Amino acid sequence: MKFNNLRNLPHLTVCLWVAIIISFLPIFVSCGDNHDSADPSSLPPNTESFTFFGLGKTTKLTSDVRSDLNSKLGRDAIERRSILDLENHYDGFLKKYFPELDVLNQELNFPPGERVEHNTVKLMYRYAQKKNVPFNLVELVFSDYTKTPLLFKINFKADEANTVATLQEKYGLPKVIAWKEENGKSMFWKKNGDLLIVSRIPDRFGKIDHQIVIYYTDSLKLLNDTERKEQKKKEQQRAKRGKKAF
Repeated sequence: MKFNNLRNLPHLTVCLWVAIIISFLPIFVSCGDNHDSADPSSLPPNTESFTFFGLGKTTKLTSDVRSDLNSKLGRDAIERRSILDLENHYDGFLKKYFPELDVLNQELNFPPGERVEHNTVKLMYRYAQKKNVPFNLVELVFSDYTKTPLLFKINFKADEANTVATLQEKYGLPKVIAWKEENGKSMFWKKNGDLLIVSRIPDRFGKIDHQIVIYYTDSLKLLNDTERKEQKKKEQQRAKRGKKAF
């Protein structure tokens, strides 16, 4: 009799575990329901924006990212603490078509007429075509505070890669600006506060050059706010030290 009980012990153990698992199923289901009904305000904000070679508004510049860019665009030139001019093609373009961005540009470059340097990292690629990439010049500007993108500029001659068509397929039909001043044309998209402008720029011989500019607006505003706070702090420190001098 005892022998039979021992022989049936594994079967009894399995039954016991099955009963335990079944008893916990309502808890698992309840947890799943609570996740689905979470407060939307507690969810992370939508950070979807424009990208270039996989770099987007939340990408951080690291040695690995820089190495990957070098493999795709060739060796870079790096510049730290550079000027940051947001103007597009000619003076007054932003003021006419994107006044809010023009105001930000004026704040970033105040006082006017002076060379205002910013805490940025600029990567420049002038030989991308050697990597079989159809761009003449690529400039990628990052904040040196957050390491995230601020401004991307991509210049190319003929649209060999159908870049404009690719952008339309990805982001939809753009809004169009006809340049009365320069007989040119710009197309633009907005996405979660950011701005992408593609321009067809005729030269004096009638040939068309192209330029893509991506403005990561929130990051630009954050840079401006951070630098203004730093400047104010430095002014207060200088004033305090000046008082101690006497």
